[in-house]
Parts: sequence; C-alpha cells; structure tokens
Amino acid sequence: MYDLLIVGAGPYGLSIAAHAEARGLATRVFGRPMESWRDHMPRGMFLKSEPWASNLSAPGSRYRLDQYCGGRGLPAEHGNPIPIETFASYGLWFAEQAVPQLDERMVTRVDAAPTGFTVEAEDGQTLRCRAVALATGVLPYMRIPEALRPLSEEHVTHSSRHSDLSRFSGADVTVVGAGQAALETAALLAESQARVRIVARAPELAWNSVPPPWERPWWQTLRAPHSGLGCGWRNWFYAQRPGLFRRLPEHTRMSVAQSALGPAGAWWIRDRVAAGGIDIRMGRAVVDARLSAGRIRVRTAGPAVGTEDFETDHVIAATGFEASCARMTVLSPRLRGVLAQGVGGAPRVGRAFESSYPGLFLAGLVTAADFGPAMRFVHGASYTAPTLVAGVEGHLTRQQRGGGPEVPRGRRPVQGPVPARAEG
Repeated sequence: MYDLLIVGAGPYGLSIAAHAEARGLATRVFGRPMESWRDHMPRGMFLKSEPWASNLSAPGSRYRLDQYCGGRGLPAEHGNPIPIETFASYGLWFAEQAVPQLDERMVTRVDAAPTGFTVEAEDGQTLRCRAVALATGVLPYMRIPEALRPLSEEHVTHSSRHSDLSRFSGADVTVVGAGQAALETAALLAESQARVRIVARAPELAWNSVPPPWERPWWQTLRAPHSGLGCGWRNWFYAQRPGLFRRLPEHTRMSVAQSALGPAGAWWIRDRVAAGGIDIRMGRAVVDARLSAGRIRVRTAGPAVGTEDFETDHVIAATGFEASCARMTVLSPRLRGVLAQGVGGAPRVGRAFESSYPGLFLAGLVTAADFGPAMRFVHGASYTAPTLVAGVEGHLTRQQRGGGPEVPRGRRPVQGPVPARAEG
C-alpha cells in the first residue's frame, strides 16, 4: 500500500511528488507529465508569469526554471517571456530529476476504502493507498458560455483544446473573452491568416503594464514590491501569504476571487493584437448561437449596443475555468457527495489542503476559493507542495495512532458509509 498516490502530473502534481519523495513517503504519480502544456496550448504561446515566478517546487529550491534554461543556453530573465514549449520541456526535465515513480497511465476512478483509498488506472488495475492528492489541473473545469453549449465541438471549442491554430487559416473565427488566453489566441489566429473577431462583455480591453526593472531604488521596491502575481502589496499578499488569505472572512475571499487579477492581456501581446486587423467588439455577451447553412449564426447583446447578429465558421471560448465538486468526476459519486462545499460549489479545504474527507488532498485551481488567486498559477505550487505534504504526514500519523475520523457537525454522508471531517 502506498502512503500517497498523486493524480495529475502537471506543475502541482510533480511539485507535490518531489516534496513527498524527499520526505520518504511511498509515493506514486499518475498522469502524462505536463500534458496540458504540451498538448492543449497552441504553439507560439508564452507564459504570462515571470520566469522567476514559474518554478516547479522541490526542496532546497532545486530544479528551477533558470537552472534548466541556463544549462541549455536559453534566456530566463525578468521581463523576458518564456515560450510554452520551453516551460513544458522544463517540466519534463523536472520530472526526470525529482519524480522517479511516475506512471503515465490516466486514473479513471478514486474511491474510499476502509483503510484509505482505491485508485483505478485506465487499464483497470486498482491500487491502494492511505492518502490521495488530486492535482488534475484546469482542464476538467473548462467554462463555456451557456448559449454556446448546445453546439458540438465541430463548431465550438474551448481555447484549451487547441495545440495548433493553423488549421483555421482562411476561416472566420470568433474568440469569446478578453483575458490573456483570448488575446493571445486571437493574435495567433490572425498570424495564421484567419479572419478574427473578439467578443467580450468587458467595456474595454485591459492590459498589464511593462514590469519595472528587477533592480530599482529601494523606495520604489517598498512602495510596490515584486511578487509572483505582479507588483504591489496586494499582489504580494496573494502570492506570498496564501495561508493568511485563507483566514479572511469567506465573503472577502469570494470577492477577491471574483475581482482580483481579472481578464487582462500581457504587455508584450498588445502590439500583435493591434497589428492583426482583429475585429474587436466589447460590451457584448453571446446570447444565442445556432447553425445556419453550415456556419454559426451568433447573436450578441450589450447595454450600449443592443443586439447584433453575425455569422462565423468557428467559435473559440477563451472564457476560463470554473472549479466545482460536480466536475471532479474522477472521484466516485459517493466520495464527491460528502465533500464540504463553499459558495459556487467549489470544495472546501483545510489549512493543509485536506478536503473534508480525511486523507483526500486537493491542489491547484480547486483550492483558489480558500487560498486565493495564487492557486490559479504555477507560482502557487511553491506554497502548496510542502504544505500539502506536511498535511499528508499528519494524516498518516493520525492513522498510525488509530484515531477515527471526526464527522463535522451538521453534515452527514449522503451516499454509503463514507465519513467526513472538516479541518480547521
């Protein structure tokens, strides 16, 4: 029986594995390493985060991105965006160095067992473990506007579904959204000779400013310190103090989750968008979409512009991700059914990233409602990995002492004999 099975081999899963291995835990990681970065992002994209804020996490700050790039003669400098391909290759190198027990099979089911969990791989093999860390990234949580959901993937796709946008050369493509994914996708489409349109609810595009130099006068640093999420004390708090963020009142955390680090384009993509001849239509929401003679007839509406109709060949929804317990389908229904949820249906996690079910730990986007905006970015792995592994060690110690799980007051299992516990 394993101490810890990790579901997911992206930045969070690999970072958790590196810390667990260093602590001597019997660990195994399932998943294709860096799959979403290798197979679900178009060639030609860049990381929005700074190189120094894009490290996977290992004890002793080993296996950093700058170390990988330096050994290959690649730049990894402040203010110099890193290509997605370079970051994906870095993740594979990190896995080779720090994660020996990596199993590239996908996990199809995680279920509770009397002494821990059972984890079923895609070929039907079942393994047992005392704790599970679910680090499945963002792909299970793709958000597509309701008006577009009735159409098939032949006509509507999420931006994370594309590794090569050149197939749209000569086509009319509508991109929905105003964030980095939308703007960079639109720029790449235009550079691939597609006719591109952006539709977004925001009244105007927002752009991140050019980051100030790394070396600068002390008083400028004091006024607006660098952080993994950008300059300023607020961003520094989100990036460097997730544990304190979790102590904020729930309504404050929800307000931050809805408003902080909203849709905006990186400074280095602005000129490419301007040069692409892109039809930008702001202040509009897609309210209807239907097939018409092989094309898609889209209706948009906005308070200042009324309704507009147009036809397009394909719609790409660059509308982000929305975490919820309901979408954690790798968990058995009875296990999902007992997880404590916050506003919006996202799972609640305790101070060590343990869910309300003992031994089930969560990482990444699904923890942003409790630990803040950093969990939406690679940078959050630097806090998550050591904290979560310490939580796993605490769970294993409680098991060895024979302590039974505590059922939180006011909550009862809804399916089967599955206990639940809420960590303070």
